[in-house]
Amino acid sequence: MFDLEKTKIIVKTKRGYEKVTASLIEDLIPGCKTLPNPLNYSGLVLVSTDERDAERLIKENIPEAEKVLPVKVVCKADMDEMISNIDSIIEDVNGRFAVRTRRRGRHGFSSIDVNVALGEVIRDRSGMEVDLDFPEKVVFVEIIKEYAFMGVADGKDFPRKKDRDKVMVRDFLRKLSVIQMPYLGDPKVSREMGIRIGREAQTFEVGELVISPIGKCDARELKEFLEGVFEGISSRYRIQRRVYSHKPRETKVYIQNLYELVRERKGEAMVVFEPEGKPISKVSEDLARMVLKERRTNLLIGSREGIPTGIYRFADLVIDLCPGVTIATDSAISSAIMAVSFAIQENLDRSSKVP
Repeated sequence: MFDLEKTKIIVKTKRGYEKVTASLIEDLIPGCKTLPNPLNYSGLVLVSTDERDAERLIKENIPEAEKVLPVKVVCKADMDEMISNIDSIIEDVNGRFAVRTRRRGRHGFSSIDVNVALGEVIRDRSGMEVDLDFPEKVVFVEIIKEYAFMGVADGKDFPRKKDRDKVMVRDFLRKLSVIQMPYLGDPKVSREMGIRIGREAQTFEVGELVISPIGKCDARELKEFLEGVFEGISSRYRIQRRVYSHKPRETKVYIQNLYELVRERKGEAMVVFEPEGKPISKVSEDLARMVLKERRTNLLIGSREGIPTGIYRFADLVIDLCPGVTIATDSAISSAIMAVSFAIQENLDRSSKVP
């Protein structure tokens, strides 16, 4: 029989891996007891052990363990009880901190209520600074029905997508105009390729996607391709609206003859992505400066046929993204924008280190 009040470690794992993870922990640490899916909640394994190095052993040997949290206090899931037990935790808070609460079950308070209340007490009693974005220490509160499991973990154990060392390039990508030659041929293939291209453009929320054919083309094939583009944009946009913390921007789509567009935008920043160009490693700094400086940068991407060589004369840069490899049409937008993103990050990082 597992005694929840003797829990020393909470392990978080993928759903469906609870029993496997529990078995691996028992094999790794002789004499320990585990409880997968405590109180019927998935993704959790409780561990009771006297092994002092249990946390380290699990982290170093069991990749199924996504988070390994050392529990210092087990108490009733009541606000007063949690506050009264906080003193035994404060001694481990030696730096900027944040309180993170995960609540399971019904209670008369929210997770935010716990974060605020405990955060205020810890700050008042320890003098440590609250840092919700990049804490050095995280005071975790894992609530499972009537039980609260509390402890302190390293802030690095709670990685965030946003980090001090990362440059968020989304705003720069809105300055990009992707000029894409349409993929024409079998209508079904054209539509599928359009879906993939539309999804790629929306993934990066580029300023605009301009479909640029050359001369006369089959109307039905172009129709299928365009419908695919809009379908791809819409499908990705719906996901972004559901999961993003920021409000996504739906990519606008235009159509314009390629030669006409190049003449009209003469003088604007223009980049052609074709195998005849220079390797990206040789021109990444020029590419970054261009995107950072100019109001709009046009990225020209071919299809079954490449960008006509006469247009190269009007381009500021002609870039080979992967010398020796022909990049598929449906991957070209991602490859080009990833190159732009890397160039921007490298440039800004280098600039920040200049004394």
